[in-house]
Amino acid sequence: MAAEAAAAAAAPVSPQPGRCAYFVARKRRFCKMVPARGKRFCGEHGGREEENGRKRIPCPLDPKHTVYEDQLQKHLKKCNSREKPKPVYYSQDINAGLKDTTELPEEQQVPISALSKEELEDLIRKLRRASNCINYVLKDQILSHQALQEALSDPQNGEVAFKHLKQQASILGNMERLHLLEPGNCFVEFGAGRGKLSHWVDIALQDSKDVHFLLVERATTRFKVDGKHRKNCFERLQVDIQHLCLNKVPVLVKEKLPVIGIGKHVCGAATDLALRCLVETYTKLCKGEKESPAPKRFKSNETSITSNNSGELHGKPIADSWSPVAGVVIALCCHHRCDWKHYVGQDFFTKVGLGAMEFNYFKRMTSWATCGMRETERKSYATHTKNEEQSNETEEDDQDEYNVDSLQGLLTTEDRKQIGQLCKLLIDHGRIEYLQQRGYEAMLQHYTDLSVSLENVLLTAVPCQSSLTPSTA
Repeated sequence: MAAEAAAAAAAPVSPQPGRCAYFVARKRRFCKMVPARGKRFCGEHGGREEENGRKRIPCPLDPKHTVYEDQLQKHLKKCNSREKPKPVYYSQDINAGLKDTTELPEEQQVPISALSKEELEDLIRKLRRASNCINYVLKDQILSHQALQEALSDPQNGEVAFKHLKQQASILGNMERLHLLEPGNCFVEFGAGRGKLSHWVDIALQDSKDVHFLLVERATTRFKVDGKHRKNCFERLQVDIQHLCLNKVPVLVKEKLPVIGIGKHVCGAATDLALRCLVETYTKLCKGEKESPAPKRFKSNETSITSNNSGELHGKPIADSWSPVAGVVIALCCHHRCDWKHYVGQDFFTKVGLGAMEFNYFKRMTSWATCGMRETERKSYATHTKNEEQSNETEEDDQDEYNVDSLQGLLTTEDRKQIGQLCKLLIDHGRIEYLQQRGYEAMLQHYTDLSVSLENVLLTAVPCQSSLTPSTA
């Protein structure tokens, strides 16, 4: 309360000269827009008072912006928030998971700080008991790749850019280690944002012609990196992963390329949706076809690579190399944004005696994994909160819903850190078992140092040899 009173006292009492007179309560300041000559309010806030008989009202499609009341019908026809025709690859809730699975009712989602000492101790006992079945320690696979060496050594790149480059270089290094950094594939980048990861993969493949990139992003914004992408090889899919049906994407229907799912900091439930999109929805529909898709015929200069004569594709026997999904490489983050109804590890949680209630607590307790680093690590991130990818890495900044002070007498900082790491590992292990049950060799590893990113776990998966589907030419 004292902090709120101090903030209220610090709020300006009058607008800056020449600025809008509307007070934005949420930001505790006046609007900074410049109104038209002779007006007290800018165009956005002028509707708070009638001007020349015209009044601005909130747009019914998106109340975040306003429109003149007499121009409403005209505005609705061109508003960016209007419903647009669904793309051909849109399929409602195709990757959402079981329809009869529901989230824990809101009234049952008690804050961690409201738990009694006995309830918290019981929850931690359940966590430790379930974690006993995870009998491996994450290895360090901190690698790099030659494609990024020039950018990594460029002194003009600042500290934040350097951290992103190191992560991207390690992801590419791990892809190369798993033999996934090869032509003849379609790379699907989930939560692509600017598409920088795909950009570096393209450079690593030296602009190969027999490769395609699908940048999956539900936001409409396009960034300047798009201008560096090859138009014939890159395609943006503006759709939520929850509704993405890869089998209807025209390039995959036509080319029948093996798919490799990639992503750098795919937040919370988006990881589960991406995994289900790849290894369940896409694979099931591919195997459900009457005939297995034939490998693509590639042409390099005057040389044609086919499966009819050589029996090999990129140095691997075709019968042993083709799979609808050739691999998955995703850097994980934002476990607090996971949803039980989308979570792919529900069977694992049930097997170890856990359910939606425990999952709801554990996903919030994942924030404890970095609670001991707040004073050291977050200060360096504070000045970069507007950076989209950086904000994804600091998941805890918007998830401090529990009262840390109330836990001081129960748990030490080191205890909270260890428990948070166990919660993350438990959630991620459910994803590993999900992939293993579907014929994939899946692993978790540290792909970068904590000083580079607090979210430093990489999930990788490749098909087991026994699960590969022989293809017919």
